[in-house]
Amino acid sequence: MARICTVCEKRPQVANLVSHANNKVKRWVFPNVHMMRYSCAGDNSGAVHRGKVCTKCVKAGKVKKIV
Repeated sequence: MARICTVCEKRPQVANLVSHANNKVKRWVFPNVHMMRYSCAGDNSGAVHRGKVCTKCVKAGKVKKIV
């Protein structure tokens, strides 16, 4: 199951987990994506789409959640 935002194409990133002794271990950082029905903010037709959208796109107003 892909954890990719359909609006902004945000995807998992690799980061380092750094301990107090400065030991570095690779870890994954996943975006906060949710499956939802939405319509694009700039779209005047009001077409409803279904996909995974990150919460930053919802808060920024790029998409409007359909309830």
